[in-house]
Amino acid sequence: MSKIYEALRQAELDAAKRAATAPSPAAPIPAEPIPVAQIPVAAGPAPAAWPVADEQIPVAVEPVAAAQPAQPIPAAPIPVAQIPVAQIPVAAPIPVAPVAATPIADGPFDLANIAQHIWNPSLRQLPALEQRGAAVEQFRSLRSRMQEFRDLNTLKSLLVSSGLPQEGKSFVAANLAISFARHKAARVLLIDGDMRRASLHKLLGAPPGPGLTEYLAGKATLTEIMQRPMPGDASHPLHHGLASLLFIPGGNASDKAADLSGNRRFDRLIADASPYFDWIVVDSSPVNLVSDGVNLARACDGVLLIARGGTTKYEVAQRALAELKASKVLGFVLNAVPNPPVAGGYYGYDGYDKVEE
Repeated sequence: MSKIYEALRQAELDAAKRAATAPSPAAPIPAEPIPVAQIPVAAGPAPAAWPVADEQIPVAVEPVAAAQPAQPIPAAPIPVAQIPVAQIPVAAPIPVAPVAATPIADGPFDLANIAQHIWNPSLRQLPALEQRGAAVEQFRSLRSRMQEFRDLNTLKSLLVSSGLPQEGKSFVAANLAISFARHKAARVLLIDGDMRRASLHKLLGAPPGPGLTEYLAGKATLTEIMQRPMPGDASHPLHHGLASLLFIPGGNASDKAADLSGNRRFDRLIADASPYFDWIVVDSSPVNLVSDGVNLARACDGVLLIARGGTTKYEVAQRALAELKASKVLGFVLNAVPNPPVAGGYYGYDGYDKVEE
């Protein structure tokens, strides 16, 4: 046992000698304080020191007022090189190809491109082509009334209609258009708007189509449905009353005439053609039977109603007037009067009807 104690004692002495000869650890070098932005904090009681013991002691937390935001430090402006504006390179603009215009099928047209046909007019049904006579004078008088009205109102497109069939609306429309065309070679467009029973092409001796039906259905353009007369051989020269007259036939008869007349394409036809003509005369179907004429009348400046002397009843005329209440009715034309009045025996003077019309 004494040897064990001596060995332990010797170990303690050796440990003490090694501790005495070992170098002391270097003292830590205090770090330089890092500057922190001065943020004012609301004053309050110093927090109590945390307890040394390991047991859980509840600690009351005092509310701390919200800190005020730090004032932003303005950044120093970055120097920019002083370059004259003229020396700054500018990228060249990229050329853009022009957009091709979409062709408008029903847009402006050239009258020189209108198809020409040889017409064979019915002189018996077109007295306005004659040089003299009571019928010629009556249509001249009607033409003068229309011109007087135009002096005070807007009037270029004129629709001619009636209450019932067989009252002479197509007869009056064709002869009035010819009378307009004979007066100082006015440019006149005659349109057959009776798409159910077109008849104007028979009076003019012109081809029946393509016509208004094809245009309103979108199957033909305005230029394609127009036609103008051309002189035949030397024995059939072009009549003076037809030289400045253009014609749009009714086209193929359609059972959808009411729908076609109300699809607003007729308004566009009148608008596109108006700048090229002095007068536009439209023949239409009877307004008491179908709505075609009522629809077409809305696109025209005025309406003439035809009544047949000794045939048209008062109630029929009044109903036709009521059907066109949304349009401007200029008046009635009394057709087929047995003995029209002749003023002053003018026709007894030779050469009276040869003056400029």
